Amino acid sequence: MREMQTISENTRQPAAHMPIPGHIDPVPVPREVTPREDGKIDLIGLPRKQIADIFAEAGLDAKAAKLRAKQVYHWLYHRGVTEFEAMTDIAKTMRPWLAERFVIGRPEIVEAQVSNDGTRKWLLRTADKHDFEMVFIPDADRGTLCVSSQVGCTLNCRFCHTGTMRLVRNLTPGEIVGQVMLARDSLGEWPKAGGTMAGLDFDDDDSEAEDDGMYTADGRLLTNIVMMGMGEPLYNFDNVRDALKLVMDGDGLALSKRRITLSTSGVVPMMARAGAEIGVNLAVSLHAVTKEVRDEIVPINRKYGIDELLQACADYPGASNARRITFEYVMLKDKNDSDDDARELIRLIKQYNLPAKVNLIPFNPWDGAAYECSTPERIKRFAEIVFAAGISAPVRTPRGRDIDAACGQLKTSAEKKSRAELDRLAEEKQAALG
Repeated sequence: MREMQTISENTRQPAAHMPIPGHIDPVPVPREVTPREDGKIDLIGLPRKQIADIFAEAGLDAKAAKLRAKQVYHWLYHRGVTEFEAMTDIAKTMRPWLAERFVIGRPEIVEAQVSNDGTRKWLLRTADKHDFEMVFIPDADRGTLCVSSQVGCTLNCRFCHTGTMRLVRNLTPGEIVGQVMLARDSLGEWPKAGGTMAGLDFDDDDSEAEDDGMYTADGRLLTNIVMMGMGEPLYNFDNVRDALKLVMDGDGLALSKRRITLSTSGVVPMMARAGAEIGVNLAVSLHAVTKEVRDEIVPINRKYGIDELLQACADYPGASNARRITFEYVMLKDKNDSDDDARELIRLIKQYNLPAKVNLIPFNPWDGAAYECSTPERIKRFAEIVFAAGISAPVRTPRGRDIDAACGQLKTSAEKKSRAELDRLAEEKQAALG
């Protein structure tokens, strides 16, 4: 969702940026979003009240603005339409008025890949021409969408390919929620029946109202969201929070907060706010149990150490045995995978009385990486030690390795292809679609 000043200064205020640590010293904050050239406002990413406010500022009286906002919000987030003309319960004469002033955005698909194991990865582009990625991982009992929060990353985790990118800018609420909506588009998971919204009193004599299409979570392919794509979500807190509120809204995308997980590398000051203001499940990229090793592979540890991080986990609102904190732990050969490391992990979890599980992640290699993956035997032994202490320690099955979609591998394909080649691929794709 792009920031526009054509209607109001308070329509979309740039989020305040907090200092961001690099390896040791702060690095530049993200650049601002480039406004749309056509001057239109993208409605995706806006809550219902804000839509009503900008409709009022665009000339509708307060009652009409509130009604239209409720209708449009329903069509955007419940039905997933991408054209105002598809909003059949809005007067035909009203739809051109909307189309002249507003747009319904989606990230542009530059390239889509499908792994041998069914994992899908999309290279996406913002309206101001910045590229990022998202991944969908299908399983027998769930489908998980890995959503990005930034273009690039600033954390410099040494085992992570994404961490080798420079941070370009934060994604907006619309660009974040737009990933979920784009995945729903691709999976065909919007209600099929067209129609009106129950409980609304319409006065449009030239609308095309139909019966409301009921929409439940049953049978969805996309069942879970993890904020584990490109970027550190807690360095883009306001936009991530606002996007996830739209995802969790029962009148919109209607995904339960229990099916959403936010992953952080340990931005301690923002963790309590995440629990209080978003309330989703928490995952922490721990990856090491000693200061020396974590300082090396997760440099933010130099700013917020392990003890400070684990205390923030203990204080996280809503954490319980029913909603355990997940510790992500990438297995690096001869670096963090010894029996002593496993025992220290157990000690730390018990010291802070954490309701926790540990996801053991076989390291996914990439060209230039400084580490190797632990052997299967070592990973199995590590998992057995942790499990014997009563802590769940499943080993994550690598997915999407053949298309660089596995954990720690995301780095936009734009860095591997020239812009001319990407533009050519996009033109060929558009031509194929007719």
